[in-house]
Amino acid sequence: MAIINTISLESNRKIKINFNGGELSSDGGLLLIKEFAAKIGLITLVNQIFKTNDHTNCRKHTDPDNLMQVIYQIISAYFTDDCADELVRDPVLTAILGKEKLASQPTLSRFWNRMDEATLLQLEAITEKMREAVYSVRLPEHMLFDLDSTLLNTYGRQEGEGFNFHYQAHGYHPLLCYDGLTGDLLKAELRDGTKYCSNGADQFMLPLLEEYRAKHPSMPLYLRGDSGFAAPELYNVCEDNDCKYAIRLKQNPTLIKYAADADEALYRATRDNVINYAVEYGEFEYQAGSWTHPRRVVFKIEKPYGQMVHLYTFIVTTMEMEPYKVVQFYCGRGKMENFIKEGKNGFDFSSVSSRSRVVNANRLQVHALAYNLFNWFRRLALSTSMRKQRIDTIRLKLLKVAAKAVHSARYIVFKLCSSCPYKREFYETLENIRRLPQLE
Repeated sequence: MAIINTISLESNRKIKINFNGGELSSDGGLLLIKEFAAKIGLITLVNQIFKTNDHTNCRKHTDPDNLMQVIYQIISAYFTDDCADELVRDPVLTAILGKEKLASQPTLSRFWNRMDEATLLQLEAITEKMREAVYSVRLPEHMLFDLDSTLLNTYGRQEGEGFNFHYQAHGYHPLLCYDGLTGDLLKAELRDGTKYCSNGADQFMLPLLEEYRAKHPSMPLYLRGDSGFAAPELYNVCEDNDCKYAIRLKQNPTLIKYAADADEALYRATRDNVINYAVEYGEFEYQAGSWTHPRRVVFKIEKPYGQMVHLYTFIVTTMEMEPYKVVQFYCGRGKMENFIKEGKNGFDFSSVSSRSRVVNANRLQVHALAYNLFNWFRRLALSTSMRKQRIDTIRLKLLKVAAKAVHSARYIVFKLCSSCPYKREFYETLENIRRLPQLE
């Protein structure tokens, strides 16, 4: 039979091919992810906490196993449920899950549909507990909350989807809060597509701020947001929880009037040189009609190179730095766009294909958990030479490694590709994982 299935290439008769190579997988690097997930206690935590609304007492594919299978698939870029049918007997995935075969697409679809508000709370609790476990290894000196929203495209009549005028497209409009220094996704909330950016942002941030104040009372907290989050409710929540903030204000004639002196100074400074770049910084106390008290507003007025127009940036802040430093601090939030791009392209945050809004909210949380697991892996264990690389690059170099499973009476030996050019990085990563303390 093997001879019959062997085919010679017409271009070179000395080259023959067949599919009798044995138990092979293209995802040998997932063994590192499994080792890391076990080391930081994620697998134990999922087994303890996660349970769907399931009335069946005995299942071959349990809820914790299904959740971990989905997380491993997402990290490996197998985003759709259909991929499970193609991977059902993959030797690496079955080995790390301790099963003879994976859950199939129909099983995973039923798994998703059993999720409800209770599982949503469970997933949020898992993320919170895992964040504290990671902090026990390396606690940040301060926390920088980067707050933003994005559009997740939808197709068809999905519950809660709507037309968003800012993005000029149909979809969901979730709120996202990242750690601006590490890229950890601290919190995500799926919202209807028609919601405005700042709608509910104060209630979104309040539990997160209270959590950090309760668990890390001496840690300095900072928050950045664009003009879509210029809402007095959010200012009040930050001030009540001692969180310094820098939030951009939308330009209006009143703000420009307050900065008139600096504007005039910039005109005078560029009167004899209208080509070169020039800039003026300043500040003033300002109270909008909806504010309960005046707040500090810093501004930047710049004349771009080769232009005669002036561009204005206004930022309301409780920070005590010089105006130019506040502006620099705010502009650093541009990194968040890379975090969002990584989540949407690298971990398929837009996989909100269910008719049910609560199921789609659970999908977002699971994909966010996969994103965080990989981000913790990158920060705590990954080879130093790879830590600045994106998920697609690391998948190609370290996770998509050919592996052959060889079974004996007591062991499964995975023989990884002999010609893999990143053996050193693989072993370094494994050694870094082993050096981590066992987290519970």
